[in-house]
Order: sequence, then C-alpha cells, then structure tokens
Amino acid sequence: MEHCMEIDTEDAFPEFTLAEILEMERMFKEKGVKTFDQEFCEEVAAKFSSSPYRTGISVIAWEQVKTWFTNKQSGLEEKATLLSLISTTNATRCVQRRPKKIVSSIRKLASQYASEKYENPIGERAAELSDLAFEALSAKDLAWYDVATFLNYRVTYSGDLEVRVRFSGFRNDQDEWVSVRKGVRARSIPLAHSECEKVEPGDLVLCFRENEVYAYALYCDAHIVEIERREHDISGCTCIFLVRYDFDNFEDKVESHKICCRPTKRKD
Repeated sequence: MEHCMEIDTEDAFPEFTLAEILEMERMFKEKGVKTFDQEFCEEVAAKFSSSPYRTGISVIAWEQVKTWFTNKQSGLEEKATLLSLISTTNATRCVQRRPKKIVSSIRKLASQYASEKYENPIGERAAELSDLAFEALSAKDLAWYDVATFLNYRVTYSGDLEVRVRFSGFRNDQDEWVSVRKGVRARSIPLAHSECEKVEPGDLVLCFRENEVYAYALYCDAHIVEIERREHDISGCTCIFLVRYDFDNFEDKVESHKICCRPTKRKD
C-alpha cells in the first residue's frame, strides 16, 4: 500500500508513545522554532518522563525531543519541495485531495478508536491512549495480539489513520502498520467461569485456536454458533462452545478457558 501523507518520521525514535507524538505535533504547530530551544526540549522531556503513562517505559532525553522537532521541520520542507515538483507534473490528484480535512481529522480519529462509548473530550481521549489496553490485528497471520505501545502514526491516501504497533512480547522487527479503524480495539477479556451464561449464540469472541497448520496457536476472531450448557463443577465452567472462525469458517468445539469476550458485548 502506498501513502501520500505520513506524519512524523518513520521509526527513528520509537520510544515516543502515540499520545506524546500528538502532544509534540500540537507544540510544533503552536510554538514553531521555539521548539528547537534546548531549555524547551528539556522541559518537554522532563514532562514526558514523569508522566504516569510512561510507567515501565524508558525515560526521554531532551536530545531525542529536539531531534524529533528538527526532523519534523526537515520533513515539512522536503514535503513542500516534493509537492511543488509534483504539482508541476499534474500528479497531485491524490496528494492534494482534501489535505486540510485529513490533517484536522488526525486527532479525532486517533482518539475515537479507544472506545465507541468514551464520552471524554477529544483532546483528553488522545492523551489517555497510552493508559488504555489494546489489541491489534496482525496482517501476517490475521490473529490478534496485545499492544505494547503505539510508536507512530500516519494517514493514507483515503484518509485512513494507521498506527505503528509494537506487539507485546515481540521485538521491533515484528512491528506493523495497522489500520486504526479495522485493526485496533480495546483488549478482549478472558471469559470468567461465573460469566459463561452471558455468552450467547451469535456473539463475537476472541478464541484460542490450535491447528496443525500453524506452528503455534493463535487468538482469532470467531462467532459463537451453539452452546452446550453444563453444570459447573469444582474446576469451574464445563460448558462446550461451538465456534466458527471468521477467517475460514472452520468450526470447532472449545471450552471456556479458550474464549475471550469483547468488552462492548459484556453485560452487567
């Protein structure tokens, strides 16, 4: 897939979270060249490093902040030159297609994917991204993995927001660009033994799939087809769930410990 508008550098400094990148975008827009000052960069680095969202993540040095702003400015200059050259060859149909609308929608799109039911202001939601638990869909095997952090973001030709994802337990060479709209969502919740009665046929679930075709087991989307309700024993739920995997319509009977429920489907 080709992209016409990419925000920030690719992965020069993957230490920054998505919320921090959004904040630096705002600072750069409001303060311009002042963002290159060492004192300003030191303040930003100290603010990010002391944030509760950065618990368990490495601290940020002021040099990293300054380099980000410098690369941001260089990137804008390079893009301006490129757009000027493209314009002279009448090839701007995609690049100049509603650019203001695309840029202005970045914050809205970035915050909306956290949860359909979030009622906080858009700015607050964007700042809270690093404090939420997400899972993302890998294009390599169409399985869902927990997100360790969001590294960067960009906008496609169609205006779709994509985020650079680092999956929990995987190295940086396994990072992927993932569509926010199609492949990022709140983390699924393991089905508790006491809540199996809340699961109904037709529900979307995340199911642990074991198959000789795969070298390892995967968590894949599936829908509940039938449920064989059984009386629970001392070990917990003994019900059997017939699921149909969305990827290939394969049906399998699984126990409750292999099922995770979607937060939006859980009932009080």
